[in-house]
Amino acid sequence: MKHRGSCHCGAVSYEVEAPANLDVTECNCSICSKSGYLHLIVANTDFKLISGEDDLITYTFDSGEAKHLFCKNCGIKSFYIPRSHPDGFSVNVHCLEESTIKSINITPFDGKNWENNIDDLRAKKK
Repeated sequence: MKHRGSCHCGAVSYEVEAPANLDVTECNCSICSKSGYLHLIVANTDFKLISGEDDLITYTFDSGEAKHLFCKNCGIKSFYIPRSHPDGFSVNVHCLEESTIKSINITPFDGKNWENNIDDLRAKKK
């Protein structure tokens, strides 16, 4: 099923292929907990940027491997390239249109202790 998503102002919009019943991850690391991010990990081939490539700015920290992409207009991070899945995307479920979502199953992830738990996250199917 195709889900559409966007930042708050609508400058950045995208489509993502995923089931109607979403299995997502809630991470307690510093950036995810402060932003209330719910992760839907998808393969690169299941993500399509529709608009706003020139409106994205990138933020990195720590190892610099994750590419946190924010809309330069409204500041929303609606998707990014995660350290755990550098060949895919993590989409913020809060930024998807609700009309195509049937249910959301949330699994907690201990991102505060990322190095000890990363194998569990990498095992998540894309």
